[in-house]
Amino acid sequence: MRIKRIKISLLVKLLAAVAVSFFVSTVVMIIISQIILHFFNLQFLTIEDIGATTYNVIVFLIFTFVIFSFIVTFLALIRNKILYIKRITESINEIANGKLGLTIEMEGNDELSKLAEDVNSMSKELSSKFEYERQLEIAKNELITNISHDLRSPLTSIIGYLDLLRKGNYSGENQLKDYHDTTYSKSKQLEALINELFEYTRLTSPDVKLDIKDVDMTGLLEQLIGEYVPIFEKEDLTVVKKIPEDEVLTSIDIEKMVRVFDNLFMNAIKYSTKPSIVKATFDIQSNYAEFRLSNQTERPDVQDINQLFERLLVGDKARSEREGTGLGLAISKRIVELHDGHIRAEYMDGWLTIIIKLPI
Repeated sequence: MRIKRIKISLLVKLLAAVAVSFFVSTVVMIIISQIILHFFNLQFLTIEDIGATTYNVIVFLIFTFVIFSFIVTFLALIRNKILYIKRITESINEIANGKLGLTIEMEGNDELSKLAEDVNSMSKELSSKFEYERQLEIAKNELITNISHDLRSPLTSIIGYLDLLRKGNYSGENQLKDYHDTTYSKSKQLEALINELFEYTRLTSPDVKLDIKDVDMTGLLEQLIGEYVPIFEKEDLTVVKKIPEDEVLTSIDIEKMVRVFDNLFMNAIKYSTKPSIVKATFDIQSNYAEFRLSNQTERPDVQDINQLFERLLVGDKARSEREGTGLGLAISKRIVELHDGHIRAEYMDGWLTIIIKLPI
């Protein structure tokens, strides 16, 4: 309805301009005609006296003045619209030449203002997409740089130990065994890094597909936490869980969501203050199932705690002290978002809490 009203508004303006121009040209014709007739009356002249040629010239001049007055009046009335069209055209050219984000001042309430609004919307969207692509390019370069660093470290160790073994630079069976064990350990670390990178790349692909099934989240969490309890206890961590007994069905890709919980549990094991308590709670909030995992730890060295979910947040120092690429939480965030869920972090009074919300 709005578009139809706007189009009629511009049409009415153009018709009004034509009508006013026609009225002015008619008035001009009457005035000129009266002046000429008055002149002829003063000279006591008739049409027969001035001749056909002179009469035709006079009529031609009258119509010329009438048409000229019509054009001048019409252009004067639509001058602002013409200038507005010119401004819109220039702005579109500037946007096409790379000046993204440029906006046009809105004037009136017709098709031209609607066009300007659409151009503004297009310009902002292009600017946003360009900035997003630029950030993706920067992130991709950072990903390549940091992953190269992470892969180079174990690979260098593997090559170094293999070179020692190749040259026989070891003393006794014990050192030989140490070299073998270290080489194997570094090889497994390299495999884990490559698998993590591959998984992250696969999950960020636009054609990623989920194997969605209805799953009882309470049963799944009870099973997963039960499997991790011995690992927590080995690390001097006590798990305190609060999970309802009632069945809560959620539509998830169980394999991918298990990976999310694995990442969260392993992070809690790696970074918790020891000995301490790890809290796992599950609850229903409106149309969402909410899972919280809280552990005591030092505040991460980030300005915004939710930067933990950014890929490759782990810095050089952290990577040298702890194995990993920093992709674990980024992978978890991507998986949760693929399920139309939300994941965020909170830090308060020495407790880091990861919160996951999934639709039910």
